[in-house]
Amino acid sequence: MPTATRKIGLGLVFALLAGTLVLGHGIKAPCAGGDWGDGRQYIRLCYTDIVPLLGTEQLAGGRLPYLDPCNQEAPGSCDEYPVLTMWTMRVAAWASGTSISTFFYANAIILWLAAFAIAACLYAMVGSRALYFALAPTLAIYATMNWDLIPVALATGATLAYLQRKDVWSGVLLGLGAATKLYPALLVVPFVAGRIRGREPDRGIHLAWAAAGAWLVVNVPFALGGPAGWLEFFRLNSARPADWDSIWFMACHRFTGDLGCTNTRLINIASASLFVGSVWFAWRLKARRDPGFARWTLGFPILVAFLLTNKVYSPQYGLWLLPWFGLALPNLPLFALFQAADVAVFVTRFSWFGTLQELDGGLAGIPIGVFEIAVLARAVILVLCVAAWIRRREPAPEPAPPLGSARDPIPVPR
Repeated sequence: MPTATRKIGLGLVFALLAGTLVLGHGIKAPCAGGDWGDGRQYIRLCYTDIVPLLGTEQLAGGRLPYLDPCNQEAPGSCDEYPVLTMWTMRVAAWASGTSISTFFYANAIILWLAAFAIAACLYAMVGSRALYFALAPTLAIYATMNWDLIPVALATGATLAYLQRKDVWSGVLLGLGAATKLYPALLVVPFVAGRIRGREPDRGIHLAWAAAGAWLVVNVPFALGGPAGWLEFFRLNSARPADWDSIWFMACHRFTGDLGCTNTRLINIASASLFVGSVWFAWRLKARRDPGFARWTLGFPILVAFLLTNKVYSPQYGLWLLPWFGLALPNLPLFALFQAADVAVFVTRFSWFGTLQELDGGLAGIPIGVFEIAVLARAVILVLCVAAWIRRREPAPEPAPPLGSARDPIPVPR
């Protein structure tokens, strides 16, 4: 991997990242104590999944996720997350006991450390472009919304390992990422494609097997020890209707008038087909325009296609894309547009939830149409981002050459 251009130091990147996280904590702090009786999560826009999940995941006692059955009479879902996310909650709950605020801060510390790990990996790869992550407004909003910074850290570390030609480690990190949130598994495809393009298929095979092996090592004990609980994540996601922030939800609402799509099986099939087709289309266009492009950068359009075609686009999923703007599309105007749209979706989403709850104060009262305009605008901007990636000709960071080989004066991306 070529030495990244470093116009600023890592210490400054960390300082700016800390400022972003402090700002984000200021947004979330009013909700951290769990006293939501006044509807503050919607009026003050401080909602976070961490606060309610201590109770809905039934972790205030000593219950072991998957291994101990959930109380089926309790409200909400239980064991609804992948293994490493559920056990991150479990460890935090051991530290917090029944204190909601302590549970929030125990998880927040883990997520803040993940954010610094992401920034360090990005700085090693692209130098000052790490600021696309460190200064992102959506990082401030979503850092402690859910646990997504953990798989983002694992996926970013896997990308760094891939560029350093540590393929087995790259696969292991992707497998662990998939055991936290399934999306890092999508990156196995472009990484293996890069090795095949570079005429090193064995390295790609090793990466894929390492990813599968790491995922199995983490998951198999729980699949055998508590199959019903372990399968809940897969059952829930196959049966859940279109989520609020998805194009599917907006389409169903506009065409049927209902808040949600009832034919989940049809949506599952259609979204999978659209995802595969859109990835193939972007790949073909990019290869036609730039035959030698770095195949691993397909991770960017793959993630965008997944978010736009999937029936679930949870608010914090925008975190998945932040490292890729520094890695594959350092386009400041498009990045700023995406950030503005993502913030608009957050504000209008939770303000509209306040409307549904008939709350007064804050921005409660925003109609659903404004929220849907923000969702549509974000989708259009992401399509423009993929188009810009297809047109982009500047070389991306490339894998380091094998030991003992000479590098050409002009590096050719693989």
